[in-house]
Amino acid sequence: MPSPVPQASDSAPDHPAVEALFEAARAVRERAHAPYSRFRVGAALVDEAGRIHAGCNVENAAYPVGSCAEAGAISAMIAGGGTCIAAIVVLGEGPTAVTPCGACRQRIREFAAPDTPVLAADPMGLRARFTLDELLPASFGPENLA
Repeated sequence: MPSPVPQASDSAPDHPAVEALFEAARAVRERAHAPYSRFRVGAALVDEAGRIHAGCNVENAAYPVGSCAEAGAISAMIAGGGTCIAAIVVLGEGPTAVTPCGACRQRIREFAAPDTPVLAADPMGLRARFTLDELLPASFGPENLA
């Protein structure tokens, strides 16, 4: 018998806002515009001031040109005056944990530290926990251009 899907509150959170991030990602996922792939994703992050910013994927007829949920959340953070991702939840539904695509891992890298929690969830709860460094080891970032 498969083990039950863990809930967002089943274990100690990587960040105090994990439950709020999970709920924000779950809510924004419902507003995703995914008429082509039908694969809706929501992302929510908390910035250095404790503010939560959310985004959903937005597809268009020039598929695959669209916007990922993580990119939307990061844009909302920047528009809201944030500069640093303290933690992020990515919520999608599938047989395995939905993690950020390669491009979004690099987007997150621009605004996060190597130990920043990146949490993968589905509508039922958290599926996996990573640090940014685990998802994007030996990464290229702003300090490489100094």
